[in-house]
Amino acid sequence: MIKIESTTLEQACKDAAAALECSASELIIEIVQSPSKGFMGLFKKSAIIVAAKKKQENRENKEKKQAQTIAVKKEKPEYKPQEKKVQKIEPKRESKKPSHNIINDTIMPQSFVSMQDDDDYDMADINYTADYEEDEEEQKKESGSAKVFNAFEVAKKVQKEINELFAQICFKIDKIEVSAYDETTLLVEFKGEDAALLIGKEGYRYKALSYMIFNWINTKYQLQLRLEIAEFLKNQEESVARYLLSVCENVERDGRAQTKILDGVLIQIALKELRDKYPNKYVAVRSTREGLKFIIINDYHN
Repeated sequence: MIKIESTTLEQACKDAAAALECSASELIIEIVQSPSKGFMGLFKKSAIIVAAKKKQENRENKEKKQAQTIAVKKEKPEYKPQEKKVQKIEPKRESKKPSHNIINDTIMPQSFVSMQDDDDYDMADINYTADYEEDEEEQKKESGSAKVFNAFEVAKKVQKEINELFAQICFKIDKIEVSAYDETTLLVEFKGEDAALLIGKEGYRYKALSYMIFNWINTKYQLQLRLEIAEFLKNQEESVARYLLSVCENVERDGRAQTKILDGVLIQIALKELRDKYPNKYVAVRSTREGLKFIIINDYHN
């Protein structure tokens, strides 16, 4: 019996077969640890298995039993019964499954889900963030009768929980501050020496953190999120404000307009600014067939 460590289960099985000088079908394999990509490149795990070669005696005994069965069948004369008889079918006995995960004769591939950034719809000077936006009316329908928490009441509790969550992170950051931005929105702020590293190239880490933290507080507390990391959100708001100048010009001229594709927190920023600017107009989020988001501004129809 040998212990093998590799990047994937499939490669570990191949290495075990090579080390024991046999084929993969002749192995009994126990998975000690499944591989994991970790979180943002951290806590990555490799595949670890324990493998052993099937005993030769068991295979020889199996071959002997098969030979004896064939010999007995040859000795008995075959005949066709004239009358149909009801054949009693014995229930098939199922073997007990082992408590651990063992792969016999077959190497089972493991699927992995990877997150990919979509850069095909970039706006000038604006980076993408987490795609967690929803229209307010749609959120109310989905939430149904679920209890809605007040952000002012749970801010301190969320601050304690999120600091416990990030206690083991390798980046040098200050204590994470959580406060109520309004009754339905929590403001989460990351500061410190390495805080900017949490943004990542083109905001990909910011996008991952936004998605993760939003799904947590929205599922548990039914609240919205404003995530600020080293003034990244502030810069995003300034970029959106510059872009919306041309959109507002179209509204003033034609009475209606729509934005380009916006992602994540950008669409929340734009939605709030446009609704504040045009309280008497219909301002709502719409989706394309591909699920991409944009905002329309129009007059109400009677």
